[in-house]
Amino acid sequence: MKIITAVYLFIGLLFANNINAAKITLGGGCFWCMEAPFEKIKGVKSVTSGYMSPDNTKDLVKPTYQIVSSGKSEYVEVVQIVYDDKKVQLEQILDIYWNNINPTDEGGQFADRGNQYRTVIFYENEKQKNIAQNSKNNLEACKKYDSPIVTAIEKGSTFYPAEEYHQDYYKKNPIRYKTYKELSGRGQFIRNNSSKPLKCEETKKDNKVYKKPSEKELKEKLSSLEYEVTQKEGTERPFANKYWDHKEEGIYVDITTGEPLFSSLDKYDSGSGWPAFTKPIDKDLVKTKEDNKLFMTRIEVRSKSGDAHLGHVFDDGPGPEGKRYCINSASLRFIPKQDLEKEGYGEYQKLFK
Repeated sequence: MKIITAVYLFIGLLFANNINAAKITLGGGCFWCMEAPFEKIKGVKSVTSGYMSPDNTKDLVKPTYQIVSSGKSEYVEVVQIVYDDKKVQLEQILDIYWNNINPTDEGGQFADRGNQYRTVIFYENEKQKNIAQNSKNNLEACKKYDSPIVTAIEKGSTFYPAEEYHQDYYKKNPIRYKTYKELSGRGQFIRNNSSKPLKCEETKKDNKVYKKPSEKELKEKLSSLEYEVTQKEGTERPFANKYWDHKEEGIYVDITTGEPLFSSLDKYDSGSGWPAFTKPIDKDLVKTKEDNKLFMTRIEVRSKSGDAHLGHVFDDGPGPEGKRYCINSASLRFIPKQDLEKEGYGEYQKLFK
């Protein structure tokens, strides 16, 4: 009886661990550089380097690195990402994907040339196909690049894991990995384009539409510091900015669009010299992405429709979620509670009753 019970428990645990598991396979050039960005995402279970060809490709031999790298097959170097779709959405994974490739290069990626290094999203079902197409459409709409987006969206065939020495290459050979990433041109390309928006959508909240102004309008509207912080991911000086010790009641909005971001009720003194909040007013109006600048990994916070750089979020804050949203004053405009109705934010007066 004990043995049978143990077997059932094992099967139950196995089922529970995989019930929310989904997978997507992405081609982005040399797979050495495509593991690290995804393995750090909460909700990603595994990232495996390997090979895949389109679903309509027939009679291919089982791939090896020698076969694929020769360019004489239809296989593409890919990473297969297994993730918990209750903890991380495919849209978030694709945002990271776009930020780590050059989707306008139809001849390969950076120093790696040929069809085996092309960019491609191999979907598993129609839902993934639609999400991938919407994500690509968003990228095209905001004109992040001057050239057309050529990344293919195709039904994938069988996934073949690459040889063991290719797995987690960035961990096993960190110096060679970093040297290769820089010399190939990938590292500089990512840094040059990291501040450009992936999405150019309008956000509608309580019948108000928030839309990012044009570049010309931003330069006319913002001070040099505000522009540097919000558009160039700059950082203002601690203890020498407008709101670091500001205690008046009201809300803080995106200085570029007016999107409501944070409430004074969630503001606290973190000792950092910048405004700190335990949470946004509405999580749907902010977005986060991985930031690997300054030789460390941080989580950047940006406004949703304005795509303005706000600051970073850390896991060392008070409150039930333990978050510290460390935000630049230069990215914010403060609306006192007595002016909320006049400024068009009357719905937020209820926060202060």
